[in-house]
Amino acid sequence: MTVVLASRFDITPEAVLAVAWKGEPVAVDAAALSTIAASRAAFLRYLDEDPNASVYGVNRGHGEMIGRTLDEEDRQRLARLKPQAAAVAFGEPYPHRVTRAMVLARLANLLGGHGMATPRLVEELVEMLNRGPIPCVPRQGQGGPGEILVLYTLFAELSGRFELQAGERGALINGSPAAAAVLADAVLTAERRIAVAEEVLALAIVAFNTPSEHYGTALGELLGGEHNRRAFGRLVALLDDVTDCGEPRPHQAPVSYRIVPHVLAQAHAAIGFARERAAQSLSAVTHNPVYLAPDETHAHGRCLSTGGFHNSVAAPAIDGIAGAWADLCLVCLRLCVGLMNGRVSGHPDFLLAGRGAGETDGHGAVGYLPMAIAGFLEEARTAATRTFIPAADASVFGQDDVGAPAFLAWPKCMAAGQSLDSALAVLAVAASQALHILNRERVPNRLGELVSLVRSRVPPVESDRVLGPEMQRLAGDLTARIFADDRVGRSAAA
Repeated sequence: MTVVLASRFDITPEAVLAVAWKGEPVAVDAAALSTIAASRAAFLRYLDEDPNASVYGVNRGHGEMIGRTLDEEDRQRLARLKPQAAAVAFGEPYPHRVTRAMVLARLANLLGGHGMATPRLVEELVEMLNRGPIPCVPRQGQGGPGEILVLYTLFAELSGRFELQAGERGALINGSPAAAAVLADAVLTAERRIAVAEEVLALAIVAFNTPSEHYGTALGELLGGEHNRRAFGRLVALLDDVTDCGEPRPHQAPVSYRIVPHVLAQAHAAIGFARERAAQSLSAVTHNPVYLAPDETHAHGRCLSTGGFHNSVAAPAIDGIAGAWADLCLVCLRLCVGLMNGRVSGHPDFLLAGRGAGETDGHGAVGYLPMAIAGFLEEARTAATRTFIPAADASVFGQDDVGAPAFLAWPKCMAAGQSLDSALAVLAVAASQALHILNRERVPNRLGELVSLVRSRVPPVESDRVLGPEMQRLAGDLTARIFADDRVGRSAAA
């Protein structure tokens, strides 16, 4: 279904899901195109008629030439200059869904006329989304101020196909659409990843025979807040018929099992915070300079120089998600260890199958599973470090003296999430093995599909074998569930 954009407020996380992940087409409302044309005409009058008009990158130099007022010849030369020189980053590219999100977010500055673009440039961006091509954009080597290293690469091909007019070069390369895009992508990925995590954690709860009282919705209500209610409610739904699946232990479970919904609630809170910031960022006017329409005080409108190209909310929000993944990795480790410890779980030590007295290695061993999770936990913690504003000055001339942090935060969050997928896969195998050695075939209905998936990849361990490759395939399956909506990515891979 075509996503119709009537204003910048139509660029939402839901629109990113539809357009960037699912590949739905885009159209700009006719009234919005009229607004863009009227704003463009007003901007040109402002340049011609306001003696104080001073517009960065239009009638004034840009970058190291900021001190120069441009004559007509220089203005025309600058307008025709292709945004290619700063396309210097290279390395592993962003997924196609992310670069599509960048193009979609680029429209926010333009739909209300604040980016001084012509309707034809807006139509070219729509054409990129609907028919391509969408260039590959490196996610590495992004050490520049604002987003010029990303946006020069993204729009180099587009700009090469026709002559740019005054202000249109800036309409392509200024602002912060790319930060908004990576933030939105982190949110959409996280919302799917936490659903997978909830299922695996619920399976471990079942395998441990944890008392269901730890997860009652009444507790979420007592704690208060939408995120607590959501976390407890979703666990209760997954454990709906757990009483039919075996007798729970008669006493409370260890701390790690009791705090599962609390840690999930914090993850939901981090994701919710990031979603709010993504919605704000996707529709924000971040142009430098930004054009404001005529009003009673400014008959021709005005242009203001801004720092909108620096998105200050994206990196902290993305970091919050990465931190939640690291915490959940720790929970996975403790739940797995709990299953292995017979004094705690009531199960055979190390979940041994067919083991003789005194044996600690060999036949049917899964006791080493926590060691793998410990490794993934430390990888997640390393990735989840705070992303600071880059302080290094890579500019010879001193104008561009602060870098943009969002491009450093996103890959770390993705890496932490991948580590969580791996930790979840290992925990799921431990839970499956516990159910197997206890001869418990019944699990809650909503977890049946997960158990089938786990056992199709990692059958119950009856005799020793190499488990790593099997668990890697299972982790890949969990990741694939998270990105099932990324039809653009699957199409590109094909």
